[in-house]
Amino acid sequence: MNGVICYIGIGSNLGDALQNCEHAVESISCINGVTLIQPSSFYKTEPVGIEEQNYFVNAIVEIKTTLLVRDLWGALQKIEKSMGRERGAKGGPRIIDLDLLFYGRDIIQEAGLTVPHPELHKRRFVLEPLNEIASYFIHPAFGISVRGLKNRLKDNKIVEIIKE
Repeated sequence: MNGVICYIGIGSNLGDALQNCEHAVESISCINGVTLIQPSSFYKTEPVGIEEQNYFVNAIVEIKTTLLVRDLWGALQKIEKSMGRERGAKGGPRIIDLDLLFYGRDIIQEAGLTVPHPELHKRRFVLEPLNEIASYFIHPAFGISVRGLKNRLKDNKIVEIIKE
């Protein structure tokens, strides 16, 4: 299958957060035009931004897709909606959060969609699981590997593997 390699961030801190993330991985793998290459481990992570909330469960999946970026983004939003995601405060609690981190090496800045994700290089809860499965991947806007971004990170929030 020809296609584009993409990385998707997954997070939850409401209800059974681990089960929510596992369900999201399964749902992503069922999108027509998407092949799951590999998921990262699941991590327990300290909240960023609004700190008075439950810890999150986070993971990253590597996929290959034949979908255009807007179609993939739409499919991810459909999964969020089907799982009960309601938009609230930025950084606030959520049943599920799916972020398109990278769409190949494309740099996309459109209304409502920025890829690579504009905050990923600042967040340990993204870079730890991403480094686990794609340490070699070069950030297309910065020209630095995921491992290099992680090594430069100033974020000292807790990020621990809970399930491989």
